[in-house]
Amino acid sequence: MDGRGRLAQSLTWIARLRARPPTVGARAFVFENLMRASRPLARRMLFRARGWFLVLLRVHVPRGVGLAAAALLMLSSIVYGTVEGGHLPTIVSAFKEARDQAANAAGFRITSVALSGNVHVSREEVLAIAGVTGTTSLLFLDVATVRERLRTNPWIADATVLKLYPGELQVNITERQAFALWQKDRRVSVIAEDGTVLEPYIAPGLVRLPLVVGQGAETRAKTFLALLERYPEIRDQVRASILVGERRWNLRLRNGLDIRLPEADAAQALDRLVALERDNKLTTRDITAIDLRLPDRVTVRLSPAAAQSRLDTSKDRKPAAKKSGPA
Repeated sequence: MDGRGRLAQSLTWIARLRARPPTVGARAFVFENLMRASRPLARRMLFRARGWFLVLLRVHVPRGVGLAAAALLMLSSIVYGTVEGGHLPTIVSAFKEARDQAANAAGFRITSVALSGNVHVSREEVLAIAGVTGTTSLLFLDVATVRERLRTNPWIADATVLKLYPGELQVNITERQAFALWQKDRRVSVIAEDGTVLEPYIAPGLVRLPLVVGQGAETRAKTFLALLERYPEIRDQVRASILVGERRWNLRLRNGLDIRLPEADAAQALDRLVALERDNKLTTRDITAIDLRLPDRVTVRLSPAAAQSRLDTSKDRKPAAKKSGPA
């Protein structure tokens, strides 16, 4: 025994006891303690759920809410099926047709269309683009929409649409003017001043328009052709104006002569060309190209026949010079 009257014994058995796995009884004891600890929490959760349920029972639901909810669900299903199935345009078209029929029955049928300003666009084309048919009512015709539709045609620069009740529609067309012919990738189109392609073909009355060739020539044609108008003696001989590399212009004359203009200050080069033509009739000579790209010189290329004639002439002169030397 120790000094306090207790038995002295080893404590290693306590460590071994702690190291042993709990028995079945110990496990049951632990589970029971956990359940006792969790009962207050479960009671609180049950009490709160009961309170929420009582609050829901006290909520007053007006009559017809269930019917309205069911109708809303059905309507949503119908709309979803219509959109997903691609039937919406058909339904909208049918609604517009029924609406126009009702307006026509009330006396708002379009009985006359006064059209003015159209030259290259026919009356039938204007009405088709505007969407005006025999069943269209004047009451529901949107003039802003009709105007935007008409402007989708490349010939039509602008349009004015007026409704005169009960049944007259006035349409005034402002057309673009055919300005030049534009060739790209061996295809020739009619263009306006701003480069808009008006027609992918050439009407017989437009074959005499000036011809521009090359990528980007349609948007730069207005500026260059205005410059060329200042030199009528050159302009009248030009068959095509060719934009090279979207940087500079070449002129192809009707006799096949090429005139190469510089990228900068083409006006000065044309002034030099006019002076050469006035003094030497250069464009009528037996040459194939005139190069004006250098500001301090003019280079010409002879035709094959002229080059051969010049070569033959030089050969004939060389022996004559050798014979005259010894004498």
